[in-house]
Amino acid sequence: MKFKGLFTIILFFFLLGLKGFAQIVPAPSSEETLIQGFGLGKIVLTYSRPNVKGRKIFGYQEPFDSVWRTGANWATTIKFTDDVVMEGNKVPAGEYSLFTIPNPDKWTIILNKKVKQWGAYSYKKSEDLVRFTVKPGVLPSNIETLSIQFENIFPNTGELHLRWEKTGIIIHFSQDIDNKVMARIDSAMQTVKKPYYEAVIYYWNNNKDMNKALAWAGELEKVPGMPPMVAKLWKARVLLKLGNKAEAKKVAMEGVLAANEAKSLEYEKLNKEVINQASL
Repeated sequence: MKFKGLFTIILFFFLLGLKGFAQIVPAPSSEETLIQGFGLGKIVLTYSRPNVKGRKIFGYQEPFDSVWRTGANWATTIKFTDDVVMEGNKVPAGEYSLFTIPNPDKWTIILNKKVKQWGAYSYKKSEDLVRFTVKPGVLPSNIETLSIQFENIFPNTGELHLRWEKTGIIIHFSQDIDNKVMARIDSAMQTVKKPYYEAVIYYWNNNKDMNKALAWAGELEKVPGMPPMVAKLWKARVLLKLGNKAEAKKVAMEGVLAANEAKSLEYEKLNKEVINQASL
């Protein structure tokens, strides 16, 4: 056991040293870093992408019921700049190793507090932050190169998809940003440069107080440099949500005229969409 621990330490520093040399040949398993904006922060995931190469992977190359680095080479890492919730488990902001334990009917997902681990050789369960399980699915076609991607990203929810061979898993994550955003808006409204544009959009997208949003949309029209076609669009959208179709249509028509004058096909189209909705 002492020999194995010493070997692991020597291997770790040897491989760390290799990173200092220029790359002479391509890595058998290419490294990829994903940076995903989420809520008010970011999620950064780094992993190496092995290929199937004609092998049978899960249950063979990667044995069932064994801790896997979730990639090749260095253990996959995931970093959160803000607190999140993964499958109901609270995860504080920070960087973690992402290990998994594949099985035919369930996968155990592990966030481990120790990063920069080569493989899972020095993995310790005592350093786990959280463990939870997800159900794997069977993919319709074979995925040659391990793929981990962020998908279905919304301001407060998202998914992490892992696909390899014919197996796929989905990890759901979320973040409660509403109170933080509302507090930031209230604070910023006390400053000289008030964020009318951002506030109107957030209130409209999240069905907040539309009367307050309407007041801000009126102020938006007075902001120096704000294109009239933009201000008219958001005022019309808010009016439509308030149920005032006639006024929404009138303001959107003014937005179309402003867009025509600015030669903006995009805002002409967007203002016309409000007109069409107000005409129903």
